[in-house]
Amino acid sequence: MIRVLVVDDDFMVARVHRGMVERVPGFTVVGVAHTGTAALTIVNELTPDLVLLDVYMPDLSGIDVLRRLRNSDNPVDVLIITAARDAETIRTALRGGVAHYIIKPFEWSTLRERLLHYQQQRNELQHIDTADIADQSDIDRVFGAPTTPEIMPKGMSVQTAELVRDALHSADDDLSATECAASTGLSRVSARRYLEYFAESGTAEVRLRYGTAGRPERRYHWIGA
Repeated sequence: MIRVLVVDDDFMVARVHRGMVERVPGFTVVGVAHTGTAALTIVNELTPDLVLLDVYMPDLSGIDVLRRLRNSDNPVDVLIITAARDAETIRTALRGGVAHYIIKPFEWSTLRERLLHYQQQRNELQHIDTADIADQSDIDRVFGAPTTPEIMPKGMSVQTAELVRDALHSADDDLSATECAASTGLSRVSARRYLEYFAESGTAEVRLRYGTAGRPERRYHWIGA
């Protein structure tokens, strides 16, 4: 599980963000802070993997918190969630190595996609750790380097394919079309169409699960890059 600290000075917003995070498979919220000072204390005490960090807070700004985290020995990752839209704040956050920057207000699907992408990056880094050496394709996947645009069959979109790909890639086990639909918010028919596309392209494999009666259930497992 990826352990998350939610930081927002608004108690209700923090509660909403916590609920959003805990709806994403593979993530759990280990703490909530409502000030920058509290955030720094909790990071030291609980050592979360990821901090969802607001910018506007009553004591320290999120940017100040980010700077102090980067000057500490705690290698925590940070995802900014804020109403701040000015170029200087965004530029400073980028230089501080944030995983992403989300502007309030936002849909749950936006946070879910960013969290799944972060999860995928961590998985890719773990693969590199295991191999102890990386090639350029490994590094491109970690940094999200642009690749040749994917040409999708008629009626299918790259954005939806990425959503299904992330759900498959981050799943602890294989997925059925029904489970994929629940994870992505797609209909079961749409989810299965994309899953079959990945199976036909060789980046996912189909596993049959036999029950007591009827046809076996088709389940999908991500094997591609």
